[in-house]
Amino acid sequence: MKRIVTLALLFVAFSASISAAKSPCGIRPPKDTPKSALAGLATVKEADAEKAALAGFANFPGTATVAESELEVERGCLVYSFDVQVAGQKGAEEVLVDAGSGKILSRK
Repeated sequence: MKRIVTLALLFVAFSASISAAKSPCGIRPPKDTPKSALAGLATVKEADAEKAALAGFANFPGTATVAESELEVERGCLVYSFDVQVAGQKGAEEVLVDAGSGKILSRK
């Protein structure tokens, strides 16, 4: 009996980890969705997503600004992609913000 309970718990934990791995974002458009239709799927406004992206740079010395932005599908997720530049630093960081939840998904 103990073995069955242990196996059941392992299965539940494994299933939960697979579900979490499949859906790190709020909106997964079908693969054939035209780029022109993406804005209609987003539930977060671009201005709000930009604020979230820039909030991660609040403690940086220098002003952070968005050099480029785009609503796109990345790794199956509908995201706002922002290229953020910080005054006094070379290059830019790409920040991906979930277009469904407004949460930062990655920063590189």
